[in-house]
Amino acid sequence: MPVYEHVFLARQDLAQAQVDALAENATQIIESQSGKVTKVENWGLRSLAYKIAKNRKAHYVMLNIDAPAGVVAELERQTQINEDIIRYMTVRVEELEEGQSVMMRKNERSDRRGGRGDRDDRGPRGDGDRGDRGPRRDREEATSNADGE
Repeated sequence: MPVYEHVFLARQDLAQAQVDALAENATQIIESQSGKVTKVENWGLRSLAYKIAKNRKAHYVMLNIDAPAGVVAELERQTQINEDIIRYMTVRVEELEEGQSVMMRKNERSDRRGGRGDRDDRGPRGDGDRGDRGPRRDREEATSNADGE
């Protein structure tokens, strides 16, 4: 059977229990028609790149699906009807990813770094080593050289 990744975005004002219920509803639709959901990942409440239906954020959920094309068509039809889902996308893939998806690994990696990314590696921002540039001149000295004295 073909395999798919189905990602949907739920409205920001929903509670986590309601988002889980939406994922469970999608799972029931798939399993009732001889399909199989191999993995459900909740990526959490994330900011959107632009407003969608007056929402600045959305709950992201991904389902890995092993089902025939007709099942996916029914899932998309039911998803379109639901008012709580503001966007969805289903993509056919060659094989399903084992373990956590990239989005889940990304969240884990940023937690380990402490929030500021790679800034900690650069050191303080003071008058440190200026490389091949000479020392900074005083303001009076710089203006007098510009006047030609």
